[in-house]
Amino acid sequence: MPMRVRDWGVRAVGALAGVVLLAGCRQAPPDAADGTAAVASPVRPTGYGAVFLDVGECSSFGRTSFTEVSCASERAAARVTARHDGTARDGPLCPPTTDFVLHISEQWPAADEDGDGMVPRGYACMRHLQPPHPGDPGGGGGPRTVVGDCVYALDGGRVRETACDGNGPGEPEFKVTKAVDARSKCPASTALYVRLGGAAPVGCAVPL
Repeated sequence: MPMRVRDWGVRAVGALAGVVLLAGCRQAPPDAADGTAAVASPVRPTGYGAVFLDVGECSSFGRTSFTEVSCASERAAARVTARHDGTARDGPLCPPTTDFVLHISEQWPAADEDGDGMVPRGYACMRHLQPPHPGDPGGGGGPRTVVGDCVYALDGGRVRETACDGNGPGEPEFKVTKAVDARSKCPASTALYVRLGGAAPVGCAVPL
């Protein structure tokens, strides 16, 4: 029976800002979300570029916050691979091997880009500077499910991504082997259809 992929991830909300960190969401409807959540502090602009967290810029991972830092800094932990205005739900997909997404919506006049007192709402697609890379095929995370990823079944006809090496939250049961634009184009061995998004939105998964 076809199952739908779930929308799961880590969400972080700052006290003064609507900043959300997502790791492992898939542009799915709200009723598909049932993952665990963790709390972290907001992203804080620090003025390393004309645009806060522009493509090629870096962020740190701290105990209490994520901050923009120079990529030459010892604190640099992840780099922006794509940056878009608006929300990830309505905007372009992040690159397939994105490790996590930072959603940004803050007022920080000291770091204002254009004099209007606002760092524009947007989202940054992030890639860790060092392994592990959960967004890689089989890595068990990232904002997108891609060919090479593994999933396991949940109640209610849903699935959750997990690491193919068995080190994820669940034992891998299916592996996405092909991405197509319609279910009819999946091979006969397909046991599960997984929503991927993009130009080839259907993932054909086989049992492991």
